[in-house]
Amino acid sequence: MGTKIKLCLSLIFLALMLILPAFSADNVVRVGLTDNKFQNVLKQETIIYGTADCTICDKITKKSIANIPAGTDIYIRNSETGLLFTVNAESAMLRDAVIICPQGLLGIRGLLRKSKPALYHGAFEVIKSKKNDGFYLINLVELQEYLKGVVPNEMPVRFGLEALKAQAVAARNYVLTPRTQAYEEFNVVDSVASQVYFGANTEEDLATRAVMETDGIVALYDDELILALYSSTAGGYTESYANAFSDNYTKAFPAQSKPYLIAVPDKSEFEPLEEEEQAREFYGTKVPSYDIESPYYRWEKEWSGKELEEILEKTLPAQSKTGFIVPAVSEGMKIGKINDIRVVKRGPSGKIMEVEISTTNGCYKIYKELVIRRVFQKNGISLPSANAFFDKTLDTYGNVVTIKATGGGFGHGVGMSQFGAGYMATKLNQAYYNILRHYYQGINLGTMPVSVMGEDVTQTFWAPIGRANIVITDSSAGKIAVKINGREHEFPVARNLFQKNYKIDISRYIEDGENIIVYHAPSLGRSVRLYVELVEKYGRTGHYNY
Repeated sequence: MGTKIKLCLSLIFLALMLILPAFSADNVVRVGLTDNKFQNVLKQETIIYGTADCTICDKITKKSIANIPAGTDIYIRNSETGLLFTVNAESAMLRDAVIICPQGLLGIRGLLRKSKPALYHGAFEVIKSKKNDGFYLINLVELQEYLKGVVPNEMPVRFGLEALKAQAVAARNYVLTPRTQAYEEFNVVDSVASQVYFGANTEEDLATRAVMETDGIVALYDDELILALYSSTAGGYTESYANAFSDNYTKAFPAQSKPYLIAVPDKSEFEPLEEEEQAREFYGTKVPSYDIESPYYRWEKEWSGKELEEILEKTLPAQSKTGFIVPAVSEGMKIGKINDIRVVKRGPSGKIMEVEISTTNGCYKIYKELVIRRVFQKNGISLPSANAFFDKTLDTYGNVVTIKATGGGFGHGVGMSQFGAGYMATKLNQAYYNILRHYYQGINLGTMPVSVMGEDVTQTFWAPIGRANIVITDSSAGKIAVKINGREHEFPVARNLFQKNYKIDISRYIEDGENIIVYHAPSLGRSVRLYVELVEKYGRTGHYNY
C-alpha cells in the first residue's frame, strides 16, 4: 500500500496541527457524518479521497501507513477483524485510522450536500463501533471551520449579517454544550439531530464573515455557557425549556427550568396563552410579530375521522415507546373511533404540553411537544409545531367527520427563532447581541470561561465596540498578569466576600474587532477561573444595549 513511514504519535499530531491550528478539546469538533438521507451514521463501506495529497495514519500503532496522491480513491470496508483499507489494489487491515490532507480538503465519493460533492476541512477519523457492527466516519474540524459549514445551512444568508452573527454564537454554544450527546465517539452529527453541518463546499461569504466577526464569543448565564436552543419559527411567542423538553436522564416532564430559556413574546402586549381561548385567538390570526414572514407562521392540517384513526393506530404504538403516552398503546391495538381531542395543558406560548384523545375504546393522554407532533402526522409528516388547537365537524349522528389542526410555528419554539432573528436584523436593524438577548433572557456575551494554572492560556475574541472586562469568577486576592494585543499588563485583584465576581475594565486596551489575550499562570500557584466579557453601555433609549 505504498511506502510505509514510521511516525511516533507526536508526529501524527504534528501533521494534524497543520490543518487544526489549535488541536485541543475546546477547539476541535468531532462530527459524525451521515449518509445522503441524513440518517445512518454507522457505515459498512465508504470511499474517501483528498483534493491534495493525503496520509493514512494507524491510530493503534502510531504509524503512517501510506501517502496517497490527490484524487486517489481510498476504499474502506468493514470486516469482522477490522477495517480493510484498499488503494490501487493494495490493501491493509486496520482497527482505527486518521486520514489527513494538510494542503486540501477531504471528500466522500457519492455523498452530496446541497447537490454538491461533500468536502471537509480538517481530518477524518475512522473507528470501529464497540459492537463491531460497522464503523464511524468522524470529521475532526477546528471550531471556526465547523461553524462556516453550519451557519449558512442553518439560516438563509438573506436574513442579513447580524442575524447570521446571532446564529453563529448560538451554533458555537450548541456544539460546545449540546443538550444530549447520543454517541460517545463524537460530539454531534451533521444533521438536524444536532445542527446542520454540510462542510466546506457549502460555505457562503456573508456567513463566513459572521463566524469571523463573532470569533471566540459565546452566550453566558451565571458564568457558564448556556444551552443555546433555536428553531425555525416560534410563531410569535417562544416557549420555556421546561414546558417543551423532558429531563435528559430521568425523563421527567416537565423538565427542570432554565432561567435564560423562558417564554418570551415578540411584543410586550402579547398576553400569556395558557388558556384555550387565548391560544385560539392568537394562532387563529396572523398577529404581527417577528416571525410573520415565515411560511410556517400560521398553518392548517386536516384529516377525515377515518384517516386520523388509521394514523393514530400507527403513531400511538410507535410513540408509546417514549413513555409519554398513557396508557401505552401496543402494536396492532385498535383504538376505536375518535370522539374528541382536547388540549389539557399549555405553556405560556400556547404550546401544547398535554393533549387527550377520547375514542370508543379508551382515553389516551399524550405529553411533550415532540411526541404530540409525531402522533398527529399528515402524509407521514409530523405537525410543524405543538402551538395548535383542534376543531372537529360531526355528522347528524354525532360521528366525527373531519378534524382540523390550526397552529403557528415550526420546531420546538424554545430559544432563538431563526425567522424572528432575520426580521429583527433586516426590519428592526438590531445588532446580533440584542437579538440574542431577546431570545435568551439575562445572558451576557464573552469568551469561554477558563481555569488558568501552571500554563498560560490564550484566547482570541471579536469585540464589536472595543469595550470589555476581565471577569474573575472566584474573586481571588492578589494580582493577575495578562498580555492584551501584544502588550503586557498586571492588575491587582481585591478580594470581596460580598461580591461574586471581580471585574477589571480593559476597554482602553481593546480594539474594535479581533483581539488576543494571554492569561499568564498565577504566581500564587492556585487556579484562577476567568473570562472576557463584552461590556454594555447605556443607550439613549433608556435601555441597555451593547
